[in-house]
Amino acid sequence: MNVYETKTMAELLSGNPYPGRGIVLGVTPDGKKAMAAYFIMGRSVNSRNRVFVEEPDGIRTEAFDPSKMVDPSLIIYHPVREVGQGLIVTNGDQTDTIWEYLAKGESWEAALRTRKFEHDGPNWTPRISGLQAMDGSYKMSILKSADPEGSACARYFYEYPATPGLGHFLHTYVTDGNPVIPTFQGEPERVVIPNDIDEFTRELWENLNPDNKISLFVRCTDLKTRKCQQRILNKHV
Repeated sequence: MNVYETKTMAELLSGNPYPGRGIVLGVTPDGKKAMAAYFIMGRSVNSRNRVFVEEPDGIRTEAFDPSKMVDPSLIIYHPVREVGQGLIVTNGDQTDTIWEYLAKGESWEAALRTRKFEHDGPNWTPRISGLQAMDGSYKMSILKSADPEGSACARYFYEYPATPGLGHFLHTYVTDGNPVIPTFQGEPERVVIPNDIDEFTRELWENLNPDNKISLFVRCTDLKTRKCQQRILNKHV
């Protein structure tokens, strides 16, 4: 068993009908840029009725057709927000919790200890979060139910150095399931990060399940100049 095996995002996404929501953070092979990506998928009409919209400090989700919106509580939020020279990426409104704690000088771990998995039993969707620093290093976290009843929260924190060509992929579910969708297991997966943002965007979008994919955000940041390129793809346009 090679514990340092690194796969492409195409290998990890292709054939998987429902990894749910996913965060990818890493550094390009030339070591000069940080790459960040976030995607959402959905099975219900309410969940699929979304698009990513650009904000001054990141992005937010928005109803594509407001007349079809049923419950916005778990699907409308700011997944990506800048904080200082860093970038927060999450699958829920814990983005704002992390931003508020960091803005007042407290840690992201302290912020996430005030939160737990989503209240959508029996799935108890995990809250996944990432924090990318100005030197390309990054942290990731998953908060998930410790039991089938959702009575307790298990919190996992990971910290990675900036390693050229390497990234990590964290997603909410292993794959699709019925009646319960299986929660992500183990450490964030090691993945290949390319140099080109458009190559990476295509790789992600083309390998997400076409029936369940909704939106994709990708940002590439020059670690020296802090100049950013970003891409947003929405199934609904």
